[in-house]
Amino acid sequence: MVLLNRIFADINNLNQRAAHQEAEIPDQCAVGALLARLDLWESELPPHLRDEAGNLAYFAAQNLGRMFVAVYLGYYHFGQMLCHRFLCATEEESGPEARKLSDRCKFYADRLCSITYSAWDISGCAPLYNMVGHVLVVASTVQIHTLLFSADAGEVQAARARLERNFEILLKLRDYWPTLEVSVRRLRTFHKACLRSAETSFQFDRWMLKFLSEFGNPIEDREENCAAKRSDFSLELLVNQTE
Repeated sequence: MVLLNRIFADINNLNQRAAHQEAEIPDQCAVGALLARLDLWESELPPHLRDEAGNLAYFAAQNLGRMFVAVYLGYYHFGQMLCHRFLCATEEESGPEARKLSDRCKFYADRLCSITYSAWDISGCAPLYNMVGHVLVVASTVQIHTLLFSADAGEVQAARARLERNFEILLKLRDYWPTLEVSVRRLRTFHKACLRSAETSFQFDRWMLKFLSEFGNPIEDREENCAAKRSDFSLELLVNQTE
């Protein structure tokens, strides 16, 4: 976990530089180097520590399931943080590699959701610490991106299901940690930004950096781009179902 935290520190530094250089093309070489370090960390794990259902069940039986899940929540969160900026990148601006990095972001977010759900489905294994709320909020923004921009009906259906489950878990966690109301409000603020401008809501700028990184603080509304296309997507049904 110490090695992962060192990688995350470098990811944060890279994201801060990127957010302050909004007009520049993302540094794909630097991102690729950090992805290689994440991949190396995972590839060097022994088989019994891999993210597999049998391994989770084994550690849960030893009362170590939450620790096992915590490691992978960190790993997948670091990956989605690293690649999140490419959700708004286009091949015209950044080349074909940008699409691959966008897909990597979705992969990490989906895997983060998957292991969270698996843990909640095992008695005594659900990760109940407050940081889970934040990583689920970030993963939820990736699901929103799929709902807004994917033309694949299967992907859209899966993203909607994940978003619903994430809301359910987030609100359950709020019962343990009332301060997670901040995370709920942050996700609603992001939703509002998507309603105002689907095209610019994922732009990796200083507002997005603050949203992704300063998880303990409220966030102001994103400035509206009047020329951008508005979205008719709404989370209100999901919110009403889970409150």
